[in-house]
Amino acid sequence: MSGIHHVTAISGRADRNLDFYAHTLGLRLVKKTVNFDDPGTYHLYYGDEQGQPGTILTFFPWEHAAPGHLGVGEAQETAFRMPAAALGFWTHRFVEKGVPHGLEKRFGESVLTFRDADGMRFALIGVPGAEGEAAWSPGIPAEHAIRGFHGVTLLVNDAAPTAAILTDVLGFREVAREGALARYRGDAPMGAFMDLHEAGDFPRGRMGRGSVHHIAFRAVDDAAQAAMAKKLVADHRMNPTDQKDRNYFRSIYFREPNGILFEIATDQPGFAVDEPASELGRALKLPGFLEPRRVEIEARLPPLGETV
Repeated sequence: MSGIHHVTAISGRADRNLDFYAHTLGLRLVKKTVNFDDPGTYHLYYGDEQGQPGTILTFFPWEHAAPGHLGVGEAQETAFRMPAAALGFWTHRFVEKGVPHGLEKRFGESVLTFRDADGMRFALIGVPGAEGEAAWSPGIPAEHAIRGFHGVTLLVNDAAPTAAILTDVLGFREVAREGALARYRGDAPMGAFMDLHEAGDFPRGRMGRGSVHHIAFRAVDDAAQAAMAKKLVADHRMNPTDQKDRNYFRSIYFREPNGILFEIATDQPGFAVDEPASELGRALKLPGFLEPRRVEIEARLPPLGETV
């Protein structure tokens, strides 16, 4: 199934991050773990009730990181899908919560743009029929709740080589163009869209707080992932990494031609592999190789607030 698996970004304070995504946006904290390569830092995963691919937004909260600066070679905007009739609810909620926002039209869709406290760019897109999809909504009325990802917009110098990887390797197809934007669609129910914003000779971005670190795409299993890796090498001269076990999925990474870090992640085993689905996100979960250091790691991590 072709689509986005997850999006990983850099944030500031972990407690502020949790408050915004769990309480203001109403996403579920589906996994509380650490950055496997920097275990003094949380890795927080938000998504729907089950933590399905296509709904997962994750953060490395590096409190003292400098702010990022948007430019080419980065994700410009991450968009969620919501019921079309929820536009008024979310506009009012953002006014009430002091969330910077704006309203525009793209590809005939109503787009409510907004930013979090770290300046990360988001949008809520009204999708007809989304009200019939399942929703995690203990703090948001179900008829208005976010359903998952709509897609991601990439800011690039030259769209063609990135488009070739989206269509030839990752299973997307071009479906529309509007000005400098080209839209590509996969077949997954969530996270099906990738928009390429071709900016030409525009300055490169600087990663930091509020920046997307990488975008992960779905592979149904190890065999599908291996086939994608082979195609990347043979047909696109990319150099994906060896497979890395991330406990909840298995991943390979590569930088696509415009310099954006892409990941291909398996759908399995999923987030319920180390705790019941009903308990997702409540306890700090560590991979086996870090478990002997639990006391040390817990002492270094900052406190978090309550989840929904």
